[in-house]
Parts: sequence; C-alpha cells; structure tokens
Amino acid sequence: MISAAQLRAARALLGIDQRTLAAMAGVSLPTIQRMETSKGDVRGSIATLTRIVEALDAAGLELIGNAQSSQGTGRGVRLKTPA
Repeated sequence: MISAAQLRAARALLGIDQRTLAAMAGVSLPTIQRMETSKGDVRGSIATLTRIVEALDAAGLELIGNAQSSQGTGRGVRLKTPA
C-alpha cells in the first residue's frame, strides 16, 4: 500500500505537481487530489494504484513500505517508527 504522505512526498522529490502526476499515470487530477487528502493508506482500484506506482517507478522513485529494505542505493526518505 501507499500512504497519502508517501504520495505527496514522492511528488515533492520529483518536483512535480498533482496535474503532472495524473498525466504520467493516466488517471484524473481529482483522483490524485482525493488520494493525497485521504487519511493513512490511499484507497482506489488496484488498476489505478498500479498506474500511479508504475509512473513513480518510471520517474526513478522507489516507494519503501513499512519494515521493507531499500532496493536502491540512491538518496531517499523514510519516516522513523514513532516512539
């Protein structure tokens, strides 16, 4: 799963706006807006989520899940486990 915070951070790291991500993923702008304002993990169809993750991957971004090690060696961002 991808969280709303991850989605916003991914766009920030790529330096793109919501409209650009929507175009890259082939989804509507309101879909991206809805996903980014949701609480916790974003909700949507598997096809839509897959398109977004694939678009981010193609742009050179790696999404890191909870307790998942990183595949790459580049810079990245990860939230610490709350104390």
